[in-house]
Amino acid sequence: MPPRRIIIDTDPGQDDAVAILLALASPEEIEVLGIVAVAGNVPLPLTARNARVVCELAGRPEVPVFAGCDRPLAQPLVTAEHVHGKTGLDGADLPEPHMPLQARHGVDFIIGTLRAEPSGTVSLCCLGPLTDIATAFTRAPDIVPRVQEIVLMGGAYFEVGNITPAAEFNIYVDPEAADIVFRSGVPLTVVPLDLTHRALTSAARVQAFRDLGTPVGRAVAGWTDFFERFDREKYGSQGAPLHDPCAIARLIAPGLFSGRFVNVVIETRGDYTRGMTVADWWRVSGRAPNATFLRELDAEGFFALLTERIGRL
Repeated sequence: MPPRRIIIDTDPGQDDAVAILLALASPEEIEVLGIVAVAGNVPLPLTARNARVVCELAGRPEVPVFAGCDRPLAQPLVTAEHVHGKTGLDGADLPEPHMPLQARHGVDFIIGTLRAEPSGTVSLCCLGPLTDIATAFTRAPDIVPRVQEIVLMGGAYFEVGNITPAAEFNIYVDPEAADIVFRSGVPLTVVPLDLTHRALTSAARVQAFRDLGTPVGRAVAGWTDFFERFDREKYGSQGAPLHDPCAIARLIAPGLFSGRFVNVVIETRGDYTRGMTVADWWRVSGRAPNATFLRELDAEGFFALLTERIGRL
């Protein structure tokens, strides 16, 4: 089969960076048409910088990187330096990028690409807040039926929230944008905390990255060591979940994942539940299914895939 053609929309973030590396290391399965940075884990100037840092680390400076939206649709930006550090990529000492940031706005790139390519041939892989995608859909509704699929890391049901008691970070940062995307009718695959919390690092798994003996392997190990400290303290676990690489791995090796096709809506008004991903796992609402909501992961298979692909770079 030809590779899936994707646009990555992301807010790097160490785990976003690992996801980008996984995509760039997998040309048999994935063709990355471009990367759009959005404000999220850190502000937009840093996410746009970090995306280019990762492309250069991978030896892929020809991949175009665009800056998207610098704030959510309807609320002030919430960031996560407490998790990812002041740069978003703390944990590895990497040089400033030389490759240029594209002059075109990231939303215009998304719109233009979906209009130019044959309908149903481009998927969107979303690793951060959904601001860029919602803006593109609102500005150019003709592109909505042209999207092959959206695979997004965000939300939770059984694991509830990681930034509030009810909400996962990516959805909480811009619930209005998420609401637009989930109501769009585009085929959706959701990679929630319920799934990513099964993708836990361990001392052995981190050491496997370091033992690759490459700059990329050392960077991945350093990033993982850095953000592990926060999740270990928060969850009391032995490692940290590698959230965003799961979304890319779903495109490469879908057999590692399972879930249910259910209805998912976004809470935008609740005093305590704003940004909550309301997944009708038990199919009790009567609302029509609109998303494949993943829950199960072959963690050993996932880390074997990730380590092998990182080793290619």
